[in-house]
Amino acid sequence: MEILPFLAGVILLALGFWDVFETIVVPRPTPSRLRLTRHIVPRTWRLWRAIGERRQGVARDLFLGLYAPAAAVLLLATWILTLVLGYALVLYAIRDQLEPVPQDFGSVLYFAGTSLLTVGYGDMVPAGPLARFVSLAAAATGLGIVALVITFLFSLFGSYQRREILVVQLQARAKAPPSAVTLLENYARLDLVAELPELFADWERWSAEVLDSHVAYPILPYFRSSHDNVSWVSALGAVLDASALVLTTIEDGPTGEATMVQRVGGHFVEDLSNFFGWRNEPMALVERSEFDAACERLKAAGWRIRDQDRAWQAFVGLRSEYAARLNDMALFWVTPPALWIGDRGVVRHLPSGGGT
Repeated sequence: MEILPFLAGVILLALGFWDVFETIVVPRPTPSRLRLTRHIVPRTWRLWRAIGERRQGVARDLFLGLYAPAAAVLLLATWILTLVLGYALVLYAIRDQLEPVPQDFGSVLYFAGTSLLTVGYGDMVPAGPLARFVSLAAAATGLGIVALVITFLFSLFGSYQRREILVVQLQARAKAPPSAVTLLENYARLDLVAELPELFADWERWSAEVLDSHVAYPILPYFRSSHDNVSWVSALGAVLDASALVLTTIEDGPTGEATMVQRVGGHFVEDLSNFFGWRNEPMALVERSEFDAACERLKAAGWRIRDQDRAWQAFVGLRSEYAARLNDMALFWVTPPALWIGDRGVVRHLPSGGGT
């Protein structure tokens, strides 16, 4: 036995198994830096995004929408290649136990691949006890990886579809891209004010479920909506802004439900941002003129507005808790620009931006 290739193979196998275990099996955040996918997905996304941003309109959105499914396939390919290479190094260290004895590493790599993929052409067979054990382990690994990945994909697509139901429903209420002011206008004009608490309660549950799934499986945020000008980031931003307006600006709104969606939704934004390493900056990222214009629209729709100076100060304080992080998400995943959610870089650097 040759020690160096054997140890290198064991290390690669350990990395591959650990990555599969943490990515698929463990249903919670796993910040370990030993994970392969933790380094692959963000780096490939930045390259994909750079290429996509050269396109315009629908072509850009279609191209960016291909990334998440492609990344899922890339993860499977990475796991298989890592394990094949690991088994090949172990078998190369004990190649005397193979018949015929391979003359180069390429032949051993081929045998490891056929063992893992359970092809088994029979042109090379294990003769020694350790080689037989390794080849059987490779075959079992191949079957297990395929079964786990199929389960993983079904889980991803199920979580994605559940996430998109409320996002698409919001489009009818707040247009696309969604706007908090448009949402509140429509509820007032369509005599749906009594149903606003139910909307906030639905988005409170949505925030809890999406928080759990997107932090456990960090590839999920990369899946884009299949509908034009719609994104889960801008949808969440519209609901949080609407609840912030209810709590700070509108008289006689459903403050209880608005408070709960602020807490759970803000917790979601905070946890997901912490996972991706985005720090919060206490900035509302809305100018006073934008806030005053929103108040005029709400008055015209039939809402009673509190004293605007006090409302503005309260709104700035509440929105500063989530605005910068939500803006970072919108920039990172290149979501369709929406009112107050999107690239607010200009507002961020204005002396009076966000009321700060």
